[in-house]
Amino acid sequence: MRYDLTDLRLFLNVGDTLNLTRAAEKSFLSLPAASTRIKQMEDAFQTPLLIRQVKGVSLTPAGESLLTHAREVFHRLECMHADLSPYASGVKGRLRVLANTTSTNSFLPEALSSFLAEHAKVDVELEERLSRDIVSMLSSGSADLGIVAGNVATEGLEVMPLYTDELVVIASVNHPMHEFKRIRFADLLDNYRFVGISQASAIQSFLDHIAHGIGKRISLRIQVGSFDAVCRMVEANAGIAIVPVTCAQRYSNQKALRIIRLEDDWALREIRLCRRPGGDLPRFAQDFIQHLVQAATRQRAQRRVK
Repeated sequence: MRYDLTDLRLFLNVGDTLNLTRAAEKSFLSLPAASTRIKQMEDAFQTPLLIRQVKGVSLTPAGESLLTHAREVFHRLECMHADLSPYASGVKGRLRVLANTTSTNSFLPEALSSFLAEHAKVDVELEERLSRDIVSMLSSGSADLGIVAGNVATEGLEVMPLYTDELVVIASVNHPMHEFKRIRFADLLDNYRFVGISQASAIQSFLDHIAHGIGKRISLRIQVGSFDAVCRMVEANAGIAIVPVTCAQRYSNQKALRIIRLEDDWALREIRLCRRPGGDLPRFAQDFIQHLVQAATRQRAQRRVK
């Protein structure tokens, strides 16, 4: 059988979107053309690859196997392109990176900005995810690199420690609890209302999970879209919040906030860089890893609560 890269790219997009219409759009194909290509692959393999549903599609076991191999094919092509780029012009590399909320709101934006400035032919697709989802997606080959936090299990992945993150409580200097130096999360849940970040945020889901695990819930007074907005709401005495210490320290009017340490063990979290074991990464991916390590070194110097 002759394997067509357009077919494999289409199937890769189907696996990422689980929607044939969106996969066709990402592949620059019409929906009828995409459907025909999928049907031809199924006829060639003599087995169904997709289960058509009212909303979207799902993959059969054969489809899951094909998706894994398709990802590996394009990974190897990326490595080939990167190795040949010194001898050609116009070749671009692409990295898909998954990261937890803390890293996307601390050292990662600055690190990405400087990396992209130095590597004009490399594109980076960054997506925020829960740490446990990052591990799962890396294991399945859905991403190249992942940045996770806490004690999430990373068996089967290559892991590199970056720095230690700390989640802290912030309150207005006028808030009744501003004189506390340390406090337990459970005590906060019993007595105070919170300013939260968007429910889609990985860190908000993490805190909700912790609260649920001790039989409590977070009383949210308001939710906003960024840590800077959280800090502004806290400064205005709309409630207290739990944020990464680096985000609190970077707030423009830091003197308006009181930073209070959490006594809970989970508040101190190792931020780790993960990748699938085995197989060479393209040169630009290795450069990106080194760049992150250097950025994390600078981050460690800023992590202490002042």
